[in-house]
Amino acid sequence: MAALTTAIARTFKKNAPIKPHSASRHNAAPLTLINPDSEKPATIGLDYMTYEQLDEFGRELDTVRQRVLDDLGQKDADYIRRVIRLHKGAEVLGRIGVFMPFFWPAFVAGIVLLAVAKILDNMEIGHNVMHGQYDWMNDPMIDGARYEWDNIAPAQDWKHGHNYIHHTYTNIHGMDRDIGYNMFRIDEDQPWYATHRFNLPLAFILMLVFEWGIMYHGVELDQYLHGKITKEDFEGRKKRAFRKIRKQVFKDYIAWPVLGLALVPFVGWWAPLAILGANIAANVIRNVWTFLIIFCGHFPAEVQTFAEEDAQNENRGQWYVRQLLGSANISGHAPFHVMTGNLSYQIEHHLFPDIPARRYPEVAEDVKLLVQKYGLQYNTGRLSKQLGSVIRQLAKLGHKPSDPYKIGNSPESKALRRAKREETARRLQESRAPQLTS
Repeated sequence: MAALTTAIARTFKKNAPIKPHSASRHNAAPLTLINPDSEKPATIGLDYMTYEQLDEFGRELDTVRQRVLDDLGQKDADYIRRVIRLHKGAEVLGRIGVFMPFFWPAFVAGIVLLAVAKILDNMEIGHNVMHGQYDWMNDPMIDGARYEWDNIAPAQDWKHGHNYIHHTYTNIHGMDRDIGYNMFRIDEDQPWYATHRFNLPLAFILMLVFEWGIMYHGVELDQYLHGKITKEDFEGRKKRAFRKIRKQVFKDYIAWPVLGLALVPFVGWWAPLAILGANIAANVIRNVWTFLIIFCGHFPAEVQTFAEEDAQNENRGQWYVRQLLGSANISGHAPFHVMTGNLSYQIEHHLFPDIPARRYPEVAEDVKLLVQKYGLQYNTGRLSKQLGSVIRQLAKLGHKPSDPYKIGNSPESKALRRAKREETARRLQESRAPQLTS
């Protein structure tokens, strides 16, 4: 309770005005994929334009980016601070409401307000702040390096897996761990395993406990078991996860229900259980909403994925094309976009992940003009359309394919993967041979 009071006081503290062009040199954008052992250029985007046109496409989007950065200022700072005040107000009113289980309208309203507060913290505040979108403000309350959200997943590990891995290697097989989250077959080029028969029921379960899934994903157990991270790194991730679990479980499922014991003489023995249930409900609502927005922005059928060899040594224009073709937008009204953290503009977010998300609607107009100019695909649609596409994709790709080379445990598939590994090792050895003899 003291921490909440302190946070509210900081929220209403007078802040210094933002000087013009404070963000002009702001740059937390991901880098392109470069292979130092090969000079072969990437082939991404060549179905649409030449290398010269790809360079020009990259320069035009860089110009859009810089124009927005030069224009960032006081109105953007005021916006994120208003959202933070809205979040705090919704949380306080929500907590008050869930402590009124004896009056069901207030109790239900409390659950809704608490869920709204958690969604705002997760999406428009936490996700975007931790991307460094507001680092140019030099405000310690919204410093991407220090911000910790109201979520089971530790910020440090989420930022590495999301900001670095996902946004650098977006939709590259074998590099972007977010393709199917190591649970689902969501793309034709993923090998099929027997567990993929349960694509849909597993997706439904993950939707209910999405924050726990993100936490587990950040621990990177699969990477450790395959020798891709050290035991020390894995143990550090595990300790941070358990520390955050203890903090969140104590806050939502122990501390607040214990405070509800004060209501027992007036309401009955069930008052703490009602408060516990309200906290569970608010977290589930947040999980479901976040799952829907993330899956509908990444996994509709028209979203494209890429092979590592096609992306190596890409120029900036090709990196932009990869982001554009590997994402999907969700149409809606202004309040809807705020509740999604403006991640309903997932295309613009992937193009400019470190620009304040509130600017994505205006950026989208420039992006659409460039898409039309260069004949590219711009995937957008209502939430129902994108969700339907995701569901159909999960159902379709859950079936066992007839091609044995697409079945993960088949002899043909194992032989193909072995041949690819041997070819990669041979090319690497050949590329290093001149260096060893020089």
